Amino acid sequence: MPKLTCLLVMTVVCRLAAAQAVGIDTGRSNLTIKVDKTGFFSAFAHNHTIQAPVASGQLDADKRAVTLTFNARDMKVLDEGVKASEIADIDQTMKSDKVLDVQRFPEIRFVSTAVAPQDGGKYQVRGDLTLHGVTKPVELVVTLANGRYNGSVKIKQTDYGIAPVSIAGGTVKVKDVIEIVFEIVPGK
Repeated sequence: MPKLTCLLVMTVVCRLAAAQAVGIDTGRSNLTIKVDKTGFFSAFAHNHTIQAPVASGQLDADKRAVTLTFNARDMKVLDEGVKASEIADIDQTMKSDKVLDVQRFPEIRFVSTAVAPQDGGKYQVRGDLTLHGVTKPVELVVTLANGRYNGSVKIKQTDYGIAPVSIAGGTVKVKDVIEIVFEIVPGK
């Protein structure tokens, strides 16, 4: 009888531990990448806004851990006031071997390494971002408000082996630093 009781207790403890981790609501979570231009003729080009839908993820409040995964193929250019054919060209370039190389690197992943609570519903989050086959540490502040985690982080493309795109002989180019803005909604 003691073996059965021990087994029951272990089963309950494992279920309770597993209940602390929740999935990400991928339909309501979003990540936007802001890519700005620079160069002598940059006034004749436009900045880019790119949507990266969350493919999967998990939050564990007790362990203060988060994991997010994005499929690079699912990223979309959302530039307003730009012809559909131009958006298609930008999208194709972004996914080509010139930038993200989605054939070789189909997944973008963030895994936290530390989450420290701060005042005002904020958290200092450290983690590893894997992009274009390169993993680098990132650090950011995340705010919890209305059941949603919000924040942003700036990264350099060149840190991940991506050369910023340039056109017109380099007179217009994408800035090396891009901003990633996100809203993550826990699943129910």
